[in-house]
Amino acid sequence: MPPIFVGTYAESGGPGLQRLGFHATHGWACEDAFPSARNASFAAYSARHDLHYLVDEHRTGTVGVFRETIDGWREVGRVATAGADPCYVVLDADEGRLAVANYGSGSIAMFRLDPATGLPCDDPDVRANTGCGPVEDRQEGPHAHCVRFGPDGQWLFHVDLGTDEILAYPFDPTADRLGERHLAYSAPAGSGPRHLVFHPTLPLAILASELASTLTLLHVEGGSLTAIHAISTLPDSFEGTSIAGHLSLDRSGGRIYVTNRGHDSVAVFDWSDGHTPHLLQHVPSGGASPRAFALLEEERLLVLANEEGDTVTVFDVRDDGTLAPHHQAIDVRAPVFVFAGGPLPG
Repeated sequence: MPPIFVGTYAESGGPGLQRLGFHATHGWACEDAFPSARNASFAAYSARHDLHYLVDEHRTGTVGVFRETIDGWREVGRVATAGADPCYVVLDADEGRLAVANYGSGSIAMFRLDPATGLPCDDPDVRANTGCGPVEDRQEGPHAHCVRFGPDGQWLFHVDLGTDEILAYPFDPTADRLGERHLAYSAPAGSGPRHLVFHPTLPLAILASELASTLTLLHVEGGSLTAIHAISTLPDSFEGTSIAGHLSLDRSGGRIYVTNRGHDSVAVFDWSDGHTPHLLQHVPSGGASPRAFALLEEERLLVLANEEGDTVTVFDVRDDGTLAPHHQAIDVRAPVFVFAGGPLPG
């Protein structure tokens, strides 16, 4: 069983990067915390360099570069993201470029990585957005919430919750700068697009819109996205307030998982035919405001951070991809992201 690491918000009392270990006698438990990795609300791992890139969302815009060693975590670098409140980080397919979404400033930044060390080098290519949306307290300006390299390796997509847009920039992995942007998709007003995930084999993508609590099926053609169908992430009978959170697919693209913060659930959809997703399940999250999760397919587990519930819950993944009710909750202060540790040296 690999160790699990939980990013936490320092302002809410989080201990830093909290390690969870599994023990045969008493299950999951908190182990050592690494306080230098603060506010790690998203992370990316480079197998090429054996490095983890963790955003520090509540500092003045930085990404820390860390290596997990036998003796614990070691910070090997830190770089400013040229924006405020970075909340998403991703690597391109060759792990030669690193892109970051700066939520507070509504900008994205792309770094070239040193091929020998994996450390960001040179000034980033920064692209800001302008505009707003109709939801005054959430869309008063642009808010970049996700940045993803396209499946063909030729585009970088910029998901903006504040302006209800997905922008696309031509991407050449041998060039230092992105091309000129264009509008890839205009989302419904007030929907607040949050996370974009591409199907592993088909020219399709799924978009989770936070404010509308919807999943939108998109056709992908180069740097353009066309909506095919939209479906709620919530039960038809739900009448309360809820917003969508983290979105992920299994490796085959046959199952979609998305969190509902307010309804406090994980929704599981069948997407095995590559057409309209069909709801399989809403399972209670076991804590308030389920933020992010790690899907461990080999271990058949889903590990979920409940931000306002101060717990991490562990679910078994059944053969059909649905989740068994959580069999353990671990007390972790202000958890906001979850990931499995990478291979250790030696």
